[in-house]
Amino acid sequence: MKLCGHGILILNNMGTSATRSYTLTASLICANMLELGEEIKRLEKGGIESLHFDVMDALFVPRYGLHPEMLAEIRSITSLPIHVHAMVEDIEPYIETFVKAGATTIMPHVESHRHLHRALKKIRDAGANAGAALNLATPLNVLDYVLDDIQVVMLMAINPGIVGHKLIPRVLDKISDLKKKFAGRAIEIEIDGGVTPESAPEMVRRGATRLVCGSSTIFKNDNNIAVRIKNLREAIENNSK
Repeated sequence: MKLCGHGILILNNMGTSATRSYTLTASLICANMLELGEEIKRLEKGGIESLHFDVMDALFVPRYGLHPEMLAEIRSITSLPIHVHAMVEDIEPYIETFVKAGATTIMPHVESHRHLHRALKKIRDAGANAGAALNLATPLNVLDYVLDDIQVVMLMAINPGIVGHKLIPRVLDKISDLKKKFAGRAIEIEIDGGVTPESAPEMVRRGATRLVCGSSTIFKNDNNIAVRIKNLREAIENNSK
């Protein structure tokens, strides 16, 4: 059933180290929910660095997403970082719930929060990393007064809440602009949507440091997740220089 960093040090299968400028995170809403535990094992075997957990309220986006009880179950079987993408009208009342369930990072949308600084502070005070998610049409200057309060900015490369949409190319310019804006700051640039072996190299070349992998890349309702992760990495590393 389908619902669908900067200088990262990696140990390869030979025991030697290599440095990558990006990491891959798996969008769990695109996984096979009937065997989610096995899917997570496949992701770990394939070397995925983190898990992307979509929370939706059918108000900010036109569908429902995953819930904190599921996050707690996932946390019980993996030590991978779990990044919560909050596509909701107001995440503030639920921040502590998600952190207690095992969230490593929570990323609310700037479009849905009148008091973004307050929400980010609550996330950090609860013990998680704070991020901000932006839709494609949202200008980057909304971040000007919260740059000291975030560890990651996530750019939507498609319209949020809809799985399988194609990349909106203008996001590539936005990645470049964001990289310039973050010069000298240790802030991750995450891209959600439209990540494929064809588009990912240019995203990394422009400055993306974390890519969300979903139905366009690694989840195809079979057991070949590790192979697809390997193929995506090869595409990036052979074409992003």
